Amino acid sequence: MAASTEVIHAAKVFTKHGRSAQVSVIKEIAAGMTLGLAAGFVWKMYHWNEKRKIEEYYYTLSKVQKIEASDE
Repeated sequence: MAASTEVIHAAKVFTKHGRSAQVSVIKEIAAGMTLGLAAGFVWKMYHWNEKRKIEEYYYTLSKVQKIEASDE
């Protein structure tokens, strides 16, 4: 059998065309990390605010108890 000199072309399925040619993995990773960090920062700020409210509540509660104890 002799070697064939035919050229085999890749199917159109395996080549990038249209919107998929514009997708960048690095940009996708950067966008995901940015959104993740932003969401994490918002989550952390919310919990810092809640912690501050709780500490403020117990601080005022202890002040009220001290005032009531000194009145007795």
